[in-house]
Amino acid sequence: MPAAPDFPPAPDRAPIRRALISVSDKTGLIEAARALAAAGVALVSTGGARKAIADAGLTVKDISELTGFPEMMDGRVKTLHPVVHGGLLGVRDAPDHARSMAEHAIGGIDLVYVNLYPFEATVAAGADYATAVENIDIGGPAMIRSAAKNHGYVAVCTELADLRQVLAELAEDGATGLALRKALAARAYARTAGYDAAIASWFAQALGDEAPHRRAFAGELAQTMRYGENPHQNAAFYRFANPRTGVATARQHQGKELSYNNINDTDAAFELIAEFDPADGPACAIIKHANPCGLATGATMVEAYGRALACDPTSAFGGIVALNGRLDAATATEILKLLTEVVIAPDADADAIALFAKKKNVRLLTTGGLPDPLAPGTSFKSVAGGFLVQSRDTARLTASDLKVVTRRSPTEAEVADMLFAFTVAKHVKSNAIVYARAGQTLGVGAGQMNRKDSARIAALRAADFGLDLTGSACASEAFFPFPDGLIQAADAGCTAVIQPGGSIGDQAVIDAADERGVAMVFTGVRVFRH
Repeated sequence: MPAAPDFPPAPDRAPIRRALISVSDKTGLIEAARALAAAGVALVSTGGARKAIADAGLTVKDISELTGFPEMMDGRVKTLHPVVHGGLLGVRDAPDHARSMAEHAIGGIDLVYVNLYPFEATVAAGADYATAVENIDIGGPAMIRSAAKNHGYVAVCTELADLRQVLAELAEDGATGLALRKALAARAYARTAGYDAAIASWFAQALGDEAPHRRAFAGELAQTMRYGENPHQNAAFYRFANPRTGVATARQHQGKELSYNNINDTDAAFELIAEFDPADGPACAIIKHANPCGLATGATMVEAYGRALACDPTSAFGGIVALNGRLDAATATEILKLLTEVVIAPDADADAIALFAKKKNVRLLTTGGLPDPLAPGTSFKSVAGGFLVQSRDTARLTASDLKVVTRRSPTEAEVADMLFAFTVAKHVKSNAIVYARAGQTLGVGAGQMNRKDSARIAALRAADFGLDLTGSACASEAFFPFPDGLIQAADAGCTAVIQPGGSIGDQAVIDAADERGVAMVFTGVRVFRH
């Protein structure tokens, strides 16, 4: 491990005499370049950025004038040179460094403004392999890391907002403060780490490597929060470079800032409602503590909301409402009759937005679309000393996937009810039982330590709200290990059961179903959700 040299302490205020600008995103470039030039800062730049600055009438040197080498190899080699990195890494007040800089005619570079080749955006646009590789920036990250390491003397900016902070300090006395330079260095390393994480993830995907030797995730701060899941916990919300449609991409029309729990629950609600294609008609989900307390379809959105609410109006109080289509005024009127934390939908009518505007504490989010429930992706969860990573649960069943295991086959209506209930059960915390009929959940039992209790609780909830389970379908997201859970469901009135199967006790469960005239199908697919 290299020992730290005996360098003099870094100055609190470091002057900016020369700046190196190399940007692919030229937003605000000319404004910033003018401000630097007005402050007497000499400008050095590369490629298109240099041309844009020169075309604006400003004096700017091309990087080749410093290095003595032309840009070459299709732009791959232009800043990887000792004159550039010596100017960034040289410790100005260290005698050995100062002698080396003088001996080799290396001038100091006091400010670097670099934003990287748009690798993330290129991949998101569906670029082919060769194009993606060509958009991996090499010189940019190298300059950023060099400048950040030497933050005792150099200010490094990777975003226009960073540069504006520097310009504000520069206007005071032509220098930057050490505290700002440290903060900029920390941001710079986070940016290059995120960039490298995106490249590594893309490579793993391109190579079909589902478990790469090293795994990294990166996001950009979207929001700091007053607290986390509980008031004594700190929290923040980060957004991926190319976020999945949902909370991360939503427009918030009004209401208080979303809390940690709001975002968690709203995400659960929107992922569930995305399972129901708007082409098949309106659907509404109501979520409380990341579990569905009601989901239903309807001829209209207001009907779907009413049917979803009927499943458990008590739990819906203070919950999250998600719609698979446009929020209209009639539905907005009904939703606003009950305390609701968040409503999320692909779109909303102007009249509906106006109604919500009268309720300042209700958050209304629109997303412009629904996430694709079949799209591949990863999810991860922290554990002590590491994290777990898995592919998203994209299981989707059709009638042809079902295996009838009882003497009685289900009717066409029962098959539809079973598939509906199983889709909902996929989004219920395990152990999960869902009763449903005619596109409406009737009872949901979630998060119990045994399946019989889940079946019993779901039936009790239905009874509490006057919902008759006679002729309903029952979905279990994992197998019934014993007949007791199935018997509980059959006694409650269900006539059709859908479950994965695969237990050593399957035959006893099948026998219990046959004894009660219940049709049962196996999916062969388990959809645990912990």
